Parts: sequence; C-alpha cells; structure tokens
Amino acid sequence: MAILSGKTALLTGALGTLGRAQARMLAEAGAIVLLLDRPGAENGEPLAASITSETGRNALYVGQDLNRLAESEQKIAELAAAHGGIDILINNAALIINKPFEQFSLEEYEDQLRVNSSAAFALTRAVAPAMKQKGYGKIVNFCSITLNGRWDGYVPYVASKGAMYGLTKSLARELGPHGIRVNAISPGAVVSEAEERVFGDRLQQYNDWIIESQSLKKRIQPADIAELALFLVSPASDMISGQNIAIDGGW
Repeated sequence: MAILSGKTALLTGALGTLGRAQARMLAEAGAIVLLLDRPGAENGEPLAASITSETGRNALYVGQDLNRLAESEQKIAELAAAHGGIDILINNAALIINKPFEQFSLEEYEDQLRVNSSAAFALTRAVAPAMKQKGYGKIVNFCSITLNGRWDGYVPYVASKGAMYGLTKSLARELGPHGIRVNAISPGAVVSEAEERVFGDRLQQYNDWIIESQSLKKRIQPADIAELALFLVSPASDMISGQNIAIDGGW
C-alpha cells in the first residue's frame, strides 16, 4: 500500500520548481494533493490534470492569494471540511527578492512576511481542528539556510524565515499533545527557476560560489528536497517534531 494512501495533503507554492517536485511525490505516495498557488495561474489546472493522469491520485488546483490572510484561512477551513480534514500541510510558498535593505519598501517587507510566514500561521489554524480530532497530522514549514547570515540582500526574506523557524518550534510544542508533528526544512541553494530570475546574468558567478561553499560539489535538485518532505510527512518520521532539518550539500 502507498504510504500516504487515504491522506489529503495541502501544498502551498505548488506551481514553483520545489512545489511541483513535492506534488508529484505526494501523489505517487498515495495522497490526494491540493495544489495551492496564485489565483488564475495558467499552469494550475494542467499540472493538476497531469499529476492525476500520471499517478491515478486526485490532484486539485486551488487558486488563492496568501497575502489575503483571513480569506486564505477561511478557504482552507472550507476545503478541510469538504475533504474530511487535511492530514498534511506543507507551507512551501515564498516570495524572495534580492536588493539592499534600504531599497525595500515597507509594503515589500510586509508582503514577504505575510506570504513566507504569516500565511503558515493562518493555514495551520485552518487545518489544526480536524488534525486534533483525528489525533494525527503532519505540518512541514520551509525555513532557509539564509538564517546562517552569509547572504546579502535578503533582509525581508531572512526575517520571514526566522519567524517561520520560531513558528515551527512553538507549534510543535503546542500541537504535539494532539498527535500533530511540526517540522521545518531549510533548503540550501536548490537549482530552480527562482534563482534564474533573481540572479540573471550573474547566474554563473552564483553557481560557482555555491559549489565552492558546499562540502558536496554538486547542486541540490528539487527532488532532493521533495524526498525529505515526503519523509517528514510519512509514518517513518512519527517520532520527529520541532526540528529544522538543513539540506544544503554540507554548507
């Protein structure tokens, strides 16, 4: 039997490079997968249809702007009720912008905090009641190795990931007595569309710096992150909670 058979998983940022890899692995493991990403995304319905066709598991695209926190919480609460509860929540969505901190507006700072960490709080509020009722649940939050302080130009992003780390530790403590496990993943520099967008013509210089900084001299792939996420939402990790696991190639 597939290890996630009978489970419903909600994955945010599902249409990005990391999200797509996780979505397929969750479905292949037997879960119904709710693919949450920005409203009106052209590849939302096609990705859901492709995953359903290839894995035989239902995948549904959910368009929602995570900047709208109260609306997001309400929508996910309704989805949880419709699916008999959401068993797995992966807070993968993130905004990332690279520039000196003086150039960030207050609005840009607040946008990144809302999407990158506050949304995880709102969605956890939406899914926790059913998880408590079942006495079981898995929540995975995405932090970042940028918390190590070696990255310039990411002040709002790093601040938001620091908030996510604190959220993970405190939620693990409060929700643990109800059988809900809460962990975090801190990816290193993963090959993705985002790094192409952020670094542009500096991409080769960036790539060389990553390889020099890592102990393992090859780039991290989206599938590497997806494998760790799958482990953390599977029964194999049932006695792990409150942890922030780095997967950074030995930074």
